Amino acid sequence: MNAALPVAVLKQHLIDPEICIRCNTCEETCPIDAITHDSNNYVVDPDICNGCMACVPPCPTGSIDNWRLVARSDAYSVQEQLGWDELPREQPLPDALAAVEPAADAAIDPAPAAQASVTPGASVPPWSAAHPYVNLYTHKTPVTATVVGNYRVTGADTDSDIHHIVLDFGELPFPVLEGQSIGILPPGTDAQGRPHHARQYSLASPRDGERAGYNNLSLTVKRVIEDHQGQPVSGVCSNYLCDLARNDTVQVIGPFGHTFLMPNHPGANLIMICTGTGSAPMRAMTERYRRRIETGENGRLMLFFGARTERELPYFGPLMKLPRDFIDINLALSREAGQPKRYVQDLIRERAADVRGLLADRNTCIYVCGLKGMEVGVLDALRDVTVQAGQDWTILHDVLRREGRLHFETY
Repeated sequence: MNAALPVAVLKQHLIDPEICIRCNTCEETCPIDAITHDSNNYVVDPDICNGCMACVPPCPTGSIDNWRLVARSDAYSVQEQLGWDELPREQPLPDALAAVEPAADAAIDPAPAAQASVTPGASVPPWSAAHPYVNLYTHKTPVTATVVGNYRVTGADTDSDIHHIVLDFGELPFPVLEGQSIGILPPGTDAQGRPHHARQYSLASPRDGERAGYNNLSLTVKRVIEDHQGQPVSGVCSNYLCDLARNDTVQVIGPFGHTFLMPNHPGANLIMICTGTGSAPMRAMTERYRRRIETGENGRLMLFFGARTERELPYFGPLMKLPRDFIDINLALSREAGQPKRYVQDLIRERAADVRGLLADRNTCIYVCGLKGMEVGVLDALRDVTVQAGQDWTILHDVLRREGRLHFETY
């Protein structure tokens, strides 16, 4: 336990703008609304932050885990932080404060309950997950990758323009794991004349490359032409990526992510729940399992995949060619002509017996990826499946989180 600091001294929580990828995870996670942002930075309000640490484990980059001992009266204000391009150097405390003896009691460790109340998924990876590398390349030191493929993976007659993009890193090391993500630095500047911040994309390929044995990876990118309210908008990075041609180059940072990782031990089962481009990490995990199908190491794969129609479901063709004894596929189509609307949570309830059997197996991990709004529906469905069996969902949910077996990657 850490001894309490003198009242006049603050252990100020700061976010490193050079590492932060502006994914909004910290702001969504903070239980007391101490984190805010503008078009430049994510920052922590020193007048609100209580050091509960709830925001630290979910951060995919580690940029959130920065602290400075400062005189409370000299704490960096929100406005100062919003204007930073890098963290300030740590300054020595004034002699008068440095000489003050800290109190011998009162820890500043976070309360575990604070984390549990705001995080639906685990903040630790599965016990058998491989060690991830993160932040090998930053905004100041990006790596150049070459486009070796760019293919549309949704029907040309639909408004959902989703691309499968393959990037090759040549001789430069870029080790990744299934479930990790990278940042793309789009060219040009924003309205304030500053270089665009990186945009985060989940990997759609397994650790040994989109093409096995090659130093490449793939992304699943949807061209953004309207916002969530249906208003016209042009996504800066998504349009840039979808328009790339073979042999174009891009600036990449990362990799990111240390918890949304697949288990490695033999017999591990995966329940994968996704919508749209949330299929990227599920494709990566499925392909990892497919490539070792002859080894006998695989457990069961169960996929719940949501889209409006089959034509708008990325990777539909290749997905349907996978052996049914290899993966249990459940498609939830909400706008298919002549069919009732169905969402992933509906199919989870329909397959309650099989889902329940997998939940009872401690070799099972659950992965959810897609829009933020799907979290509640998925959790409610898992609760209903559990309660139907006369079990306590609250207890099971806590076990899944604590053991690194329930993971969310929503946006």
